[in-house]
Amino acid sequence: MAVTAPCATCWLDGAFRPLADARISPLDRGFLFGDAVYEVLPCHGGRPFLFHPHLARLERSLREIGLEPPLTRQRWAEVLRGLVAHNQLQDATLYLQVSRGAEWGRNHAPPAQPVPTVFAYATPLPPIDPQQLTEGVSVSTYPDERWARCDIKSTSLLSNVLAKGRAQAAGSFEAILVADGLLREGSSTTVMIVRDGVIVAPPDSPHLLPGTTRDFLFALAGAAGIRVERRDIPLTELLAADEILLAFATRGALPVTQLDGRPVGSDLAAGRPGPVWQRLNNAFHARIKAWANTPFDAP
Repeated sequence: MAVTAPCATCWLDGAFRPLADARISPLDRGFLFGDAVYEVLPCHGGRPFLFHPHLARLERSLREIGLEPPLTRQRWAEVLRGLVAHNQLQDATLYLQVSRGAEWGRNHAPPAQPVPTVFAYATPLPPIDPQQLTEGVSVSTYPDERWARCDIKSTSLLSNVLAKGRAQAAGSFEAILVADGLLREGSSTTVMIVRDGVIVAPPDSPHLLPGTTRDFLFALAGAAGIRVERRDIPLTELLAADEILLAFATRGALPVTQLDGRPVGSDLAAGRPGPVWQRLNNAFHARIKAWANTPFDAP
């Protein structure tokens, strides 16, 4: 999978600067311990999308690790506005990260008065592969080997990285993680299924990250008259789903048409993007089109 090169200007600890010149101490706790949280949000038509839900999730992650938000939402908005302007962006991915900062030495115990390292950068948002929309994507299931606080959007992502690598080595787009016979989430996506026209997703819990894009898609589904449910999904139900959807910030929703090498669905449309995804995808991109190019005065 191609990697999009980052833009030239980033923001680090209070200043915009060339990304190539940005420096963080090797004693930073984010580097040594993964003692950091992050957030990713898309920008469409020069304006960050779902700014407040994404910032709310970042603030929640910070609270859960015992850090006060280092910037107000208004200040974050100024940072993002600056990234968009400095890099002359329209459609982009915006990345925000806060670590507990550096101290002189390596100490597992958090410092009493941390000075966080705050970083943000951007990449152009690549267009969606048309083949993914017409043919869907394949996924593979793997045991969930992550820690017990997956609701924190932590930079400690080694288990996610390994699962994604195994999936891609098997020719799959994504790894779907399963624990105790229940669906959790993807290595970098939220997973939903469709049964009898109803969209179903696992409930929020320490086992998975709260889905900002998922919640937005749920709101669109409700407005379109599509029922949604939040409940546990056994692996057997995942395997028998009429449709499987992946939700993530930079793409909205993608249809899964192959699960562990088998077509998703059981009728003549098995192995093809389904009708519920079609409706949801159309609604999502209509909302994006309406959002893009509106003033970035109040995110």
